[in-house]
Amino acid sequence: MKRLGLRMRLTLIYGGLFFVAGSALLWITYLLTARSLDAKFVKVIGTGPPPPQTNAQTKDALFFQAQVQAQAEVGQRADKALNEILQWSVSAMVMIGLAAVVIGYLVADRALKPLNRVTETAQRLSESTLHERIALEGPQDEVKRLADTFDAMLGRLHRVFDAQRRFIANASHELRTPLAINRTVLEVSLEEPEASPDLKALARALLGTNARYERLIEGLLLLAQSEQELTTRKPVQLERVVRTALELTPAKRGVTIVEDLRPAVAEGDPLFLERCVFNLVENAIKYNIRGGQVWITLRESYGGGGTVTVENTGPVVSPFEVDDLFEPFRRNGDRVQSGRGAGLGLSIVRAITEAHGGTVTAKPRPEGGLSVTLRLPA
Repeated sequence: MKRLGLRMRLTLIYGGLFFVAGSALLWITYLLTARSLDAKFVKVIGTGPPPPQTNAQTKDALFFQAQVQAQAEVGQRADKALNEILQWSVSAMVMIGLAAVVIGYLVADRALKPLNRVTETAQRLSESTLHERIALEGPQDEVKRLADTFDAMLGRLHRVFDAQRRFIANASHELRTPLAINRTVLEVSLEEPEASPDLKALARALLGTNARYERLIEGLLLLAQSEQELTTRKPVQLERVVRTALELTPAKRGVTIVEDLRPAVAEGDPLFLERCVFNLVENAIKYNIRGGQVWITLRESYGGGGTVTVENTGPVVSPFEVDDLFEPFRRNGDRVQSGRGAGLGLSIVRAITEAHGGTVTAKPRPEGGLSVTLRLPA
């Protein structure tokens, strides 16, 4: 029963209740009819013929015997009538029961139409269509209250997402502008010929701290943007995306990159996908060893889409820490060391992948390092 839909469960319940009630009514009718026939037509006259003694008594005995035979014949006909009534009643109940099941199915379908409308609206909604409403009309019953509650929830979500978009837009300007001004002032102070060596050393330290905060703010804003719904969806040549990301990735001395790329097409935003692959390659280079290697593989997925795999050499990673690497501010299980990045690279990768309807998984390599697989649908 649990595997069936609500419509089929309601239909089976309606049909089962009808057959139970019909069977009880049929049994009561049968008993009442049998009792009525027995009382009206099948009436016991005597217990048996007395021994004949006279001619009058002989006539009475013959009359009694004929009456008994008539009574037996009436009883047989009554039983036959009861059996026919039972057979026809069962046949009629089965036919009417099947009709009741069909009618119950149609009634259940009509009763569940408002719920189907709520479900279809919920499946169709996305971040860009939160302005839509169910607007169910009808009496104030349970389904109408459910639809009105759902509409109210959509209104609250719409306001929250609008506020989030406005916050990201404002934060992108308000946070970057002061840091850009600080960077400019520090760069100018470094070019000042009269500046003392101590002042220049302090300016370089502040410039590095400023650059770190710029990377952190850029990563947080990108993470917030990538967790929203995509506004651009088009076929993207993943091979071109991977090659562009490789060109933008800063090289690290002693790390060798091995490419094995084949044509594959996925649907989505090319800029976000480029940043996703860029973060994977950047992490693979950053968390590596001197003289290490990075392997990048691109294959077309079965059924369309593409699969990007990035492997690297590096320190041994515990299998229990792999899932935590996709959380913000995690760096190979270390939340303290901040000189190697903001700890948002894989978090952004996961957010972008999920926004594209794909999946990203990671597993440690026995020799050290990670193997990250990115699957994107077509």
